[in-house]
Amino acid sequence: MTQSTIKKEINKPLEPLDSINSVYNLKSFSIQNRRYLGNKHKLLEFIDGIVRKECEDTKTFCDIFAGTGVVGSYFNNKGISVIGNDILSSSFACLSAFLSTDYDYVETVSEKIKYLNNLSSEKDNYFSQNFGGSYFSKENARKIGFIREEIESISQNEKEKNILLCSLLYAVDKTANTVGHYDAYRKDLDMLAPLELLLPQIDWQSNKRNKIYKKDANKLVREISCDVLYIDPPYNSRQYSDTYHLLENLSDWNKPEVSGVAKKMNRSHIKSRYCLKDATEAFQDLIENAKCEHILLSYNNTGESKDDRSNARISDDDILRILKSKGRVKVYEKTYPAFTTGRSNGDGHTERIFYCRVNNKKI
Repeated sequence: MTQSTIKKEINKPLEPLDSINSVYNLKSFSIQNRRYLGNKHKLLEFIDGIVRKECEDTKTFCDIFAGTGVVGSYFNNKGISVIGNDILSSSFACLSAFLSTDYDYVETVSEKIKYLNNLSSEKDNYFSQNFGGSYFSKENARKIGFIREEIESISQNEKEKNILLCSLLYAVDKTANTVGHYDAYRKDLDMLAPLELLLPQIDWQSNKRNKIYKKDANKLVREISCDVLYIDPPYNSRQYSDTYHLLENLSDWNKPEVSGVAKKMNRSHIKSRYCLKDATEAFQDLIENAKCEHILLSYNNTGESKDDRSNARISDDDILRILKSKGRVKVYEKTYPAFTTGRSNGDGHTERIFYCRVNNKKI
């Protein structure tokens, strides 16, 4: 096969998912269809505008606190190679599904999703015993636990396992009796719609050169290089491991003991320094060890909150001081209603991108 033929194969458009769905009788979902703190889906054009203006000839884009992965996915769809990273297993599974699946997955995964959707059990399991009747209806919780066990059995490899697990995580999020996070559940159990796994819409032909990691960002930054380093760390003391503990539990499936009203397991191994008092030192270490040409930092102007947990951990003065030690800095701003605990409030909230053109070329 010639190089030109290979290029045509790689760049040919995907079959429309609507036609795929009609064949396999499955609904689908996209990467942005998840409730998540700090989700940047509505800010993608804002971020893209800065990259197009400041970051010429971008070939590699690293999203080192990727979360849902919507930012990396956006640039991946533009033909840019992506490095995605997140320390949470639930995020890593979905990052891997959407950004590292590099084969035509649709037929085999569709059949397995249909199989999983048809499962039912009246027996309790680890998941229903701990989370049924609170975060989920008893019926949904039994099914979630049953499906999670089956995913371990029917997955042919890690890539397929991550696709199926991602489908489960998105389905769980839609049936959870919460306002979008797992710090607490609603007193009235009103999320009674039956659990349904959907087919993830993955542009697998664009994923050949991507790399996905599950590492501490400050350790990973020492191992990689890129053209653009995009940094979107936690802004305040609210740990993502606290907010999404249930999804972490489901992803790792080690079946640990849980405690308290919120039924959380031990999360000490996934606590972020960016939520603690030494957040500034962590950020400085990250920037000092970054091997890139451009840095984009998303860091909200949260204003002064009555709840100290919501206040930013790193001051603007420290951000500017640290970035200026690396290169020339500009600040871009956009008013934006942030998602917090199920409500959007634009009062005093500004999404900022601190842009730094690094003085030294990447190593």
